[in-house]
Amino acid sequence: MSATAKQKAPMPEDIRARKGDTPLVSLTAYTTPMAQMMDEHCDFVLVGDSVGMVLHGLPSTLGVTMEMMILHGQAVARGLQSAMMVIDMPFGSYETSKEIAFENAARLMRETGAGAVKLEGGVHMADTIAFLVARGIPVMAHIGLTPQSINTLGGYKVQGRDDAADAVIADAKAVSDAGAFSVVLEKVPEALADEITKAVPIPTIGIGASAGCDGQILVVDDMLGLFTAFKAKFVKRYATLGDDGAAAIAAYASDVRARRFPGPEHVFSSSAPKAKSK
Repeated sequence: MSATAKQKAPMPEDIRARKGDTPLVSLTAYTTPMAQMMDEHCDFVLVGDSVGMVLHGLPSTLGVTMEMMILHGQAVARGLQSAMMVIDMPFGSYETSKEIAFENAARLMRETGAGAVKLEGGVHMADTIAFLVARGIPVMAHIGLTPQSINTLGGYKVQGRDDAADAVIADAKAVSDAGAFSVVLEKVPEALADEITKAVPIPTIGIGASAGCDGQILVVDDMLGLFTAFKAKFVKRYATLGDDGAAAIAAYASDVRARRFPGPEHVFSSSAPKAKSK
């Protein structure tokens, strides 16, 4: 393969086949440059509805629209060559009926080139997942803490502790039986995540779950330290780009006010440069 040849991105079935193999790597992306940076390192990249909070300043994911997801999905697609792109179905785009869910999922895939969609919900969404899969829409499920349901869950709380564990296990089995090719486990106890990983035949993707999951995902702005409004317990910051960026902006402002920038090397002379003699 030449250095410029495009590597074929994995398909949903390729991701499914990685169950129990080398852990799957994933991050969220919302822009072309960020997608380019993670492309060679990730098995799949998620265009998450977290874009509403991370880039648009919304208080939750509930205000994210189909148009926002399509816009950011198209941007991410331009930056990917070897990673599969998965895109979130935003709140209100799939709950009303299976038919509406199909229309919106098909639109997301058609207009962005995504390889699959992700939707939140377990037992109560199993029929919808089966409906989509039967019509050619690969689905990544998302159970445990489902951010689109924070108003009914009572906030961003750990899900599946004590007597609630059975319900999360039931959700995992339901989405697997419905045909989802993988399932995100968000903010569930470690032991429960390990139990679910052993119980279902599809890969589990952890975020605040367990190192024993079949893969991991984080919001890229969290792990790079770009999003600093808060830091979840399950986030490891691999950089502090938010602090670095703030310091760089402060230095720029200081240089401008002191007329240190632009310097002689940043401006142009009145006459064209002379051609070099041979």
